[in-house]
Amino acid sequence: MPNYLPYAERRPSTEYADMLRAIRTKGTRVQTKQGEDAWALAGHAMRFPMEHGAAVITERSIANFYDKAIGELCAFINGARTLDELAAFGCDWWGPWATPEKTSSRGLAPGDLGPGSYGHAFHNFTTDLDGDDPGFDQLPHLIEKLKALPLDRTAVMSPWIPNANHREAGIKSRNTIAPCHGWIHAMVLGDKLHLVHNQRSGDTPVGVPSNMVQYTALGLMIEQLTGYEFVEYVHWIQYAHIYANQVEHVDEMLTREAKPLPTLEITEAGKRITDVHDFRAEHFVLTDYDPHPSIPRIPVLT
Repeated sequence: MPNYLPYAERRPSTEYADMLRAIRTKGTRVQTKQGEDAWALAGHAMRFPMEHGAAVITERSIANFYDKAIGELCAFINGARTLDELAAFGCDWWGPWATPEKTSSRGLAPGDLGPGSYGHAFHNFTTDLDGDDPGFDQLPHLIEKLKALPLDRTAVMSPWIPNANHREAGIKSRNTIAPCHGWIHAMVLGDKLHLVHNQRSGDTPVGVPSNMVQYTALGLMIEQLTGYEFVEYVHWIQYAHIYANQVEHVDEMLTREAKPLPTLEITEAGKRITDVHDFRAEHFVLTDYDPHPSIPRIPVLT
């Protein structure tokens, strides 16, 4: 477990609010294919030293969703790529991204996110999209590499299968949504684990808080399975954006006082797990969480 400071000794975190503020003040207004303008910033990093708490935002409460976000990541780790497979992990919100119109236009079966989706890339990475190649299960090998070669700098994972995500005029990709998150670089510095998460595109008011929780949880999984103390989570977003219809909700968050971050831990049952595929949402518990009130109905664009 990370060496968390007692809650009263943790400094308030402004990393997430600083990112929102930077997009609002420095971002460029752009048109989007979703039909709603956005303010976008090219590149922003948030750093979370684990001693001061886990990367779970306090600007609004996500207490009723953090575990679902972790469950979604567990689904991807196990190769889930259909609506039914995701539902088995408690993920019941993927329907708008796998409509009959989207799947059929890409030559996919109903409910299939495609061979360029997160689960397929994480668990069955292959460029042979229509063959029998079972692919490469990336995460177990990342963990074994950290254990066997801690001084190596190549403990990386990618959700991006290039030919599955290729698009140009008149050509559609082989997935219903291009992966936005999931580029991972785990590294051991001074016998301590640092996890860098690179996100291609981030809807910062809605999607990014879930992604922060997911990959912090992944750091805890890797810590347990390698024995290296997880000391820092770094979240880098290449295309950080706020949609125009989300601005009033963001501005409300930016009026709120910064608070210390909470504690995210693996349960006693979770501590007995030795295979990364066996983790589930119920193996994580959030405590010391004192967020500002939730902000309902922030628009989600698909």
